[in-house]
Amino acid sequence: MLTACLEVLGLALCVTGSLLAMVACGLPMWRVSAFIDSNILVAQTLWEGLWMSCVVQSTGQMQCKVHDSMLALEQDHQTARALTVISAVLAIVALAVTVAGAQCTNCIRDETIKARVVHAGGVIYIISGLFVLVPLCWVAHRIILDFNNPNIPSSKKREIGAAIYVGWAAAALLLLGGTLLCCSFSRTVRGANSMKYTPTKTIAVNGEFNKNLYV
Repeated sequence: MLTACLEVLGLALCVTGSLLAMVACGLPMWRVSAFIDSNILVAQTLWEGLWMSCVVQSTGQMQCKVHDSMLALEQDHQTARALTVISAVLAIVALAVTVAGAQCTNCIRDETIKARVVHAGGVIYIISGLFVLVPLCWVAHRIILDFNNPNIPSSKKREIGAAIYVGWAAAALLLLGGTLLCCSFSRTVRGANSMKYTPTKTIAVNGEFNKNLYV
């Protein structure tokens, strides 16, 4: 029972983290305009994402444009694109692997193999979380460096957008869920589920114990 609970909880966290990671990948709010100094009152807000850039007017109108060329992007954005896509693919593979070896499915009969398959799914989820976490931290680091750089004008400085925070939450869920799936493979957890039953004593018709149960 404990193994099944860990698998369900870990899988739920991983699926939620995977969906959040995909949302963070598609959101254009990785970098947003920084309102500092004389740039406090502006008529528009700039959003920069991995796939497009958007301009939000003070009237509420928004115009977005897809990036024309991937090679024209900065190196951190190019790397973030590749790693987030790989992370999404790994999450889908991990979902299929984990469901195949879960206690609630009958795709695999052998319990030992099922445990190893779930463990493999947890490892893939952890790798997927790391693939999300690396580009997020890299982009956030670049934003902070540029923000504190006095040589960059205030109009060119950016702040950390909501997509990065969503991505950090997704990475945390993927790492936590993958760890729970790996913990369900441990002997301590699975040993708690195995109960040893002693043979019951049967009484014959004449009221004596059945001697066949004794050596």
